[in-house]
Amino acid sequence: MGVEECRQIELPVVEDTLGNLAYAEAGDQIPFPIARTFHVYGVPAGAVRGGHAHHALEEVIFCVRGRFEAVVDDGTEQRTFALEDPRVGLYLPPMLWYDLVGFAPGTVYVALTSAPFDEADYIRDRDEYLRAVGAVTAVG
Repeated sequence: MGVEECRQIELPVVEDTLGNLAYAEAGDQIPFPIARTFHVYGVPAGAVRGGHAHHALEEVIFCVRGRFEAVVDDGTEQRTFALEDPRVGLYLPPMLWYDLVGFAPGTVYVALTSAPFDEADYIRDRDEYLRAVGAVTAVG
């Protein structure tokens, strides 16, 4: 998998004078059965979240309030996606490293995942990730 597999997903919206409703359905807008959801809020200034890859898990993240950036990396190529529109999420396939950065004050994001939490699915060491994808690690 490469960064080209990441893609933005725009949700359908039902507009109403009482407020708009954006929705996502597994197998339609979300390319996998949804097994878990979580939301993150209260991120302090300067924090970096993510900092890992998954062996098998797929994920879609939506910024429902505020703004942040997802820096996605496959060991060869890197792309940055700004997330600030609650209708537009980012699909993250397995075996891509990502960091979430540049959080605006008050940002809230939600994630939809293809599997329940499993620590064994995480790759939290950058050098281990680069070895797993066959990239050359930097000599420090």
